[in-house]
Amino acid sequence: MAPTEDAAPVAKGTIATMKQSWTDLFRWRQRVAITNEYGETTTEWQSPEPLQNPVKLFMQLSVRDWVFFLVGLTTWTADAFDFHALSIQTVKLAAYYDTTKTNVTTAITLTLLLRSVGAAFFGLAGDKFGRKWPMVVNMIVLGLLQIATIYSATFQQFLAVRSLFGLFMGGVYGNAIAMALENCPVNARGLMSGILQQGYSFGYVLAACANLGVGGSTESWKTVFWIAAGLSIAVGLIRICFPESQQFLAAKRAGKPKVTPAAFFRETRAMLAKEWRMCIYCVILMTWFNYYSHTSQDSYTTFLLTQKEFKNAAASRGSIIMKVGACVGGTIIGYLSQFVGRRRAMVGAALISGCLIPAWILPTGEPSLSASGFFMQFFVQGAWGVIPIHLNELSPPAFRSSFPGITYQVGNMISSPSAQIVNAISESHHVRGASGDRVEAYGPTMGVATAIIAVGIAVTAALGPEKRGSRFETTAPAGAEQDVMVKKRESGSEDAYESEGQLEKGSEAKLEKA
Repeated sequence: MAPTEDAAPVAKGTIATMKQSWTDLFRWRQRVAITNEYGETTTEWQSPEPLQNPVKLFMQLSVRDWVFFLVGLTTWTADAFDFHALSIQTVKLAAYYDTTKTNVTTAITLTLLLRSVGAAFFGLAGDKFGRKWPMVVNMIVLGLLQIATIYSATFQQFLAVRSLFGLFMGGVYGNAIAMALENCPVNARGLMSGILQQGYSFGYVLAACANLGVGGSTESWKTVFWIAAGLSIAVGLIRICFPESQQFLAAKRAGKPKVTPAAFFRETRAMLAKEWRMCIYCVILMTWFNYYSHTSQDSYTTFLLTQKEFKNAAASRGSIIMKVGACVGGTIIGYLSQFVGRRRAMVGAALISGCLIPAWILPTGEPSLSASGFFMQFFVQGAWGVIPIHLNELSPPAFRSSFPGITYQVGNMISSPSAQIVNAISESHHVRGASGDRVEAYGPTMGVATAIIAVGIAVTAALGPEKRGSRFETTAPAGAEQDVMVKKRESGSEDAYESEGQLEKGSEAKLEKA
């Protein structure tokens, strides 16, 4: 490893951070803050470790690590299947409920809008009580709500059930990525993050395969929802069979006392007071990213069915190939981010996807559209493949379950109208289709919107912070350290106030760089 050299301290303040981040983007070495056992922090330039053979990285994970990773991946895949069971069947649902496609996408808006509430509740529960039982409750209830969707007799009932679905769907992401990644070795996190994020794309692929298998009849949407319900309930039951996250248990033991609600919320308030800029930045970043994925994928099957006039089978095949590209791209670019940097990977992938937009929407044949869809989602989800570990590294260490989940889902909430906006604009504007008939303008609408979003992601990531390689494995659960201080005070310990000072100093150091 190349020798290190001293660097200027990490900038404080919004404008100073933006200037420093922009300058650092063009310097190969990374600015890293190092905190010693006395809470003293120095900053130095470090060269990234060379890329390692993926097989060797896989072998660094123990059997226990793989179990937790695979459970998190499976949970995220089932969650994505549940969501996309609706988005890829918009045309069928519009026919079934005798309404417009824009009205059907209201269900997507409501789901995304309410996910942030579930993310806050279940994310905080995951940080306080562990990853296991909040996840079990989430998955079983999601399965039951899929069944309730099937039996919704009216469109109003359908919308109400999908709103409840959003509440419980929001709790999955934060707990899933925390459980899957917190046990991974530092140098394997980029690769494992890329694979984990593609659980979302793989869920889409499975939903599209189910849609292809059941055919194009109006009533066939129910079969896909039955499959989604069985998958979610099965994942919840399987999760019961595995223990709590070992990292969470170890951190809780290190924190010694039982974490009380009062201590938990005291530390949460302290974190928000110190890290409000980081919270706002991550919400902005995740707003862009959620617009990015939902704009480029939620209406893609509808685009193939309406503007390109494909049959259900051809549209399903195109959607499957598109998301296979997402699975491949997310894994590869997530892996490369360990070497080239999280922000460079996101900026590069976003800009390349913007350049591919004409090839993505202009062809008329299935082979060319499938190929361009593959490469478009290769880079869209390639940028996304960096997100799980990037959010974990930016998170205050004791809040790795709630912080990623809440920022992700608040971004989802802000971007919740994305599919509805695309459908509304497309249905009100028309272009000439392959047959010469006037068809709804899904291609131009998706293309213009995705171009704007790709530039927004590139600028936001380029001006934002990065903490690649931060270490957070031994951080105690939120509230544990506060309880140590309170109990010392109550017992009249002489070092109570000394402990408080050390706690404050140590907490700041951990939030700066674990």
